[in-house]
Amino acid sequence: MPPRVTPCPQCGKDVAWTADARWRPFCSERCQLVDLGEWFEEKHRIPEPDQDAKPFLGPEHAED
Repeated sequence: MPPRVTPCPQCGKDVAWTADARWRPFCSERCQLVDLGEWFEEKHRIPEPDQDAKPFLGPEHAED
């Protein structure tokens, strides 16, 4: 079976998803470091949960 190929999240170059793809999901150390730098500069962020949203507790806690 051929390896799965995914695009590098930084530059879009195809990356074979194999054990010897050292920088996966990135195509190179450079793309990995550029992405890391963007996180440090807060160009990327994980959104905070909506404070007004009720947490999902499952069907056993559903309000009728």
